[in-house]
Amino acid sequence: MHINVARAVGLFVGVAVLVVTAGWLCGAAKGAQFAVALVLCAGVLVYLFGDSLALRAMRARPVSEIERPELYRIVRELATAARQPMPRLYLSPVRSPNAFATGSSPRRAAVCCTTGLLRTLDEHELRGVIAHELAHIRANDTLISSVAATLTAVITALSAVAFLLPLGDSEETDMPTLLGGLMTALLAPLAAVIVYCGVGRHREFRADEQAARLTGDPLALASALRKLEAGAFRYPLPRERSLLASAHLMTTNPFPSGLGRLFAAHPPTADRVRRLRELRRGWDLGH
Repeated sequence: MHINVARAVGLFVGVAVLVVTAGWLCGAAKGAQFAVALVLCAGVLVYLFGDSLALRAMRARPVSEIERPELYRIVRELATAARQPMPRLYLSPVRSPNAFATGSSPRRAAVCCTTGLLRTLDEHELRGVIAHELAHIRANDTLISSVAATLTAVITALSAVAFLLPLGDSEETDMPTLLGGLMTALLAPLAAVIVYCGVGRHREFRADEQAARLTGDPLALASALRKLEAGAFRYPLPRERSLLASAHLMTTNPFPSGLGRLFAAHPPTADRVRRLRELRRGWDLGH
């Protein structure tokens, strides 16, 4: 847990240094001033909305136990078995099957399921997905993921701002357009690097294994992962900035093709399924 807190702080500081340096290179003192203001705004956004950015992007709403008693039962049973607090539950009106967890700590965590997830999976598969998200919460992965999502959203939004703000000293009319085009070309890869550095694909393998051990059913989670990947192709999400910035929070990559692959923080589903099957075979052999 403390390692992820340190990583979250280090990620923010590292991005702040990069942004201020880029501002100075693009516009000297004026550029640096704008970059510092941007970093301060990003800090406020992380503090105020880091937990809720993905929930807002997915148009999620709190769901009550009366409305979804079976979902509450599954989450409560798994949280109790894992000896961690019961997270708040949200429901997103999205057909693409997926789930994610967010929150700055296990006691402030939330788990969101899409309506497509609840329609697509059976109970055993759903338990595997929920256990996967609870594993992220327990490891405090949600803190650094929320910071990475907020920073990515802010940085990708700069491509639009760059077309409007002439940071250089040149008075030529095409300077903002040239600067905006340059930043557009550079910001998407930079945002993707932030996701990779801040999140890392190894955490998905770890959460898969912990979920399998919690439920005792690796094959159910493997089946769920295959269904989620198929659902992402069948019901693709719109490639909006806020959704792209939050993609790494999902159980599986909701953008398996196109620009969304640039922001993928998930290992290939086939590799995850293979590892889960190997874990099951190891159990069967008494390893």
